[in-house]
Amino acid sequence: GAEVQKGNPPIERKISRLFRNAEVTRMIRRCNDFGAGGVSVAIGELADGLSINLDAVPKKYDGLDGTELAISESQERMAVVVSPENADKFIALANAENLEATKVAVVTAEPRLTMDWCGSRIVDLSRAFLNSNGAEKHTSARISGSPVKPVNSHPNTREGWMEHLSDLNICSQKGLVERFDASIGAGTVTMPYGGKYQMTKTQAMSAKIPVLEGDTNTCSIMGWGYNPYIAEQNPYLGAMYAVVESVAKVVAAGGTHSPCWLTFQEYFERMKTDPARWGKPMAALLGGLEAQLGLGCAAIGGKDSMSGTFENIDVPPTLVSFAISTGDARTVITPEFKQIGSTVILLLPKYQKNGAPDFESVKEVFTRVETMIREGKVLSAWTLGFGGVSEAICKMAFGNKVGFKFTKDLDPTVLFNPVYGGFVLELAGGTSANEAEIIGVTRMEPIIESADCSKMATIEELQKPYEDRLEKVFPCNIETSSEPVEAYAYQAASRPAPAIKAASPRVLIPVFPGTNCEYDTQRAFEKAGANTDIFVINNLSSAAIEESVAEFVRRLKKAQIVMIPGGFSGGDEPDGSGKFI
Repeated sequence: GAEVQKGNPPIERKISRLFRNAEVTRMIRRCNDFGAGGVSVAIGELADGLSINLDAVPKKYDGLDGTELAISESQERMAVVVSPENADKFIALANAENLEATKVAVVTAEPRLTMDWCGSRIVDLSRAFLNSNGAEKHTSARISGSPVKPVNSHPNTREGWMEHLSDLNICSQKGLVERFDASIGAGTVTMPYGGKYQMTKTQAMSAKIPVLEGDTNTCSIMGWGYNPYIAEQNPYLGAMYAVVESVAKVVAAGGTHSPCWLTFQEYFERMKTDPARWGKPMAALLGGLEAQLGLGCAAIGGKDSMSGTFENIDVPPTLVSFAISTGDARTVITPEFKQIGSTVILLLPKYQKNGAPDFESVKEVFTRVETMIREGKVLSAWTLGFGGVSEAICKMAFGNKVGFKFTKDLDPTVLFNPVYGGFVLELAGGTSANEAEIIGVTRMEPIIESADCSKMATIEELQKPYEDRLEKVFPCNIETSSEPVEAYAYQAASRPAPAIKAASPRVLIPVFPGTNCEYDTQRAFEKAGANTDIFVINNLSSAAIEESVAEFVRRLKKAQIVMIPGGFSGGDEPDGSGKFI
């Protein structure tokens, strides 16, 4: 059972290599991934008429009966439909990528789903019945419309700011974030943390589209939005705010709200038969829908679960919105303050009396920010999230230790609470605020100063509670030993030269299961003038391994350089690429 649920990243990586082959993708008439439901869903949804041979389905382990084969998940598998004349060719191309491909079903003219196992037909259902979703079910949902109260309440004092920055929803997660390699794929446009001191958290991911040939400045930009405290008070408004926040993060990074696409991740308590419980996902659904219609952004994917209950503990109503758009890598901006003496403005959209965003106003603000960024009038941008203006100013200041002085007092609600769709912008020199609200200027001294010229706190003082909150859980500030380290030196006795000399050396790049940097390695060598040869090592069988070894030797004799690219080669067990060397 554990093996069924567990994914297999090396195989998933090989599938992504296969699907980048244009010859392969042009053969595919339709495809599905193996998620929940296994064969029944992944294959059963592909056509109206299907005859499935469960005996042909590859097993992760022996002993599975027909029912288990029919409904088990297998996260690293794909079901594809190809024309009969392309089946053998498709299988051969898959095998060339060290992937097992097996014919397990046939599309039939009769609209029925059948499954055979061990000589018996164990499923035989009409498509009309399947399309009916079986017996209808009905329930009642009761939606409550409680008003949303401010989430954060702090005094506008040094202590208030420091307490605010230590909140789990605001504090530094750098120790966790840096456990993952944000540079993998060589297309990273913005790193997770920016500035000279790498301390300003970027609000959106941006990476160049991974084309196989040449280069591109087209990048994807993705942001997310969700506030559990607001969603708990009002799932309808919580879903709206999540959508607005996710799109605003894309805009703040240099992307656009039009076009922009969404995907929702939803997680709710177990519904039971309580109309009030059913009302929560219903309210979030309506709020998310209204936000999509208001912004002109559609959700094209998603994932839901109604199992967030353990005994008497329920998860808060959860609808996390992810927004993704495209942009130009050359105009992407990061949120850390860039210069001394910059004017900083606050742009806020209008909201209705019931707390819902005025979507026309939100779109006007989005368009204004996008235009200003595109015209080079904005040096840095932060969209107001969980912690309001105070969070924005502190995090924008941390990256380069640029100070800030408020030129006016702000309402504490805006200072410490989110205004989704609002922005704090650092303007480029000579840029007019154009009737926007000027809230302060950046300064040389690393201090946050209030409008009455009283020192709020130094950046170093504010960083301490911000970093300390999760330091014991996800260490980041690792202390290094002051003891001298003995250097290792190697004196070469000779300088061997390649037997075959060439102006353009030939580079052999082996691809093992789990390797994921071969395209970037190839591009780097070709930019330097080399000729590259990517060779996939096949280990599907003993014979395939022997053939791979023989072919590798043949190619090796023609090469001047062997490059073993980074990645998760061979699962990094037991000793990573060392065993290949």
